[in-house]
Amino acid sequence: MAPRWGGLLHPGSPLGLACLALSALLLVRTADAAKNSEDVRCKCICPPYKDIPGHIYNRNISQKDCDCLHVVELMSVREPDIEAYCLRCECKYEERSSVTIKVTIIIYLSILGLLLLYMVYLTLVEPILKRRLFGHSQLIQSDDDVGDHQPFANAHDVLARSRSRANVLNKVEYAQQRWKLQVQEQRKSVFDRHVVLS
Repeated sequence: MAPRWGGLLHPGSPLGLACLALSALLLVRTADAAKNSEDVRCKCICPPYKDIPGHIYNRNISQKDCDCLHVVELMSVREPDIEAYCLRCECKYEERSSVTIKVTIIIYLSILGLLLLYMVYLTLVEPILKRRLFGHSQLIQSDDDVGDHQPFANAHDVLARSRSRANVLNKVEYAQQRWKLQVQEQRKSVFDRHVVLS
């Protein structure tokens, strides 16, 4: 007997979609309630200047304060060189949406999990179901063949059916090859006639 919840929590079912929408809504609400300070930053890239080595400075500040004086640690720079050092620094305000990143990762992991479950189904569950189904059909066939006492009679029938299927496939393939040859001959005769007429 199949589990009751298997059909209800299927990704395409209304309940599955509702669960996905609810989890996305909760994720967005919690992210909006407490804006993460890591989502915004000011990044200043300062090249080497005189005896001061180059450095990259990051600080979580607002966009209006994104400049060299608020981000760069100027303790190692002498007073008269501060302005020249700051002019060489390039500061950029960067903003990202961690909510979008989290939702994307959740969707990606959900799809990956579904694919993993499908792989487990294909490798473990489906062969068991096929064995049960094949065993059941074999019992029905043995009930029909009451007078047949040969143990491999059904195997011979299956082999004969597979051979007949192979014969059908060979016939189809032969018809396809014959059709291709006819098309090639028609093209050849059309182009030959075209050359003769021109």
